[in-house]
Amino acid sequence: MRSKLFVIALLLTSITFAQETTDEQLPYYEVPDYSEEFTAGTMAARMVDALGFRYYWASDSLTEKDLAYKANEEGRSTEETIKHIYDLSKIIVNSTLKEPNSRVKEELSYEEMRSRTLVNLKTAADILRASDDISQFKIIFGDQEIPFWNQVNGPIADAIWHSGQLVIYRRSTGNPINPKVNHFTGKVQE
Repeated sequence: MRSKLFVIALLLTSITFAQETTDEQLPYYEVPDYSEEFTAGTMAARMVDALGFRYYWASDSLTEKDLAYKANEEGRSTEETIKHIYDLSKIIVNSTLKEPNSRVKEELSYEEMRSRTLVNLKTAADILRASDDISQFKIIFGDQEIPFWNQVNGPIADAIWHSGQLVIYRRSTGNPINPKVNHFTGKVQE
């Protein structure tokens, strides 16, 4: 019962946070401080936090030129890649909320997808960090329940991969990420 109340409170906080955020208030400007103890939950949360930080900066301040960029005709544009990362973030957060995944068609702007992606990742990381047993967070597609292990090599790793693509794409359009971002420390140098 306590865990259900925690999830409900977290959801309400996330919804309120998402409605009131400006770009400066979005999560993952920097990686949160690390946990005092090593558990499966804190390690999984740290992976999601690292993804959030990398995505925050890879997707920050993109122009129309950036969003339209494609490496080649067969590939996704930057905006299509952002949509894919958003979809992956929904799989990640739905797992931690123990909700099934569905294919709901949404028409969102780049800013809305970016904001929702970051809030999804923060929500998931917070739930993972507080969990003693992350095996309960299965990926649910219809009647199929897939173990959390697949979350690591699936949506989390895939979203990190695609965040790296965003960095390459924006370099190609002449809009590199902020040079003060330090991925090793998870901080922005002053």
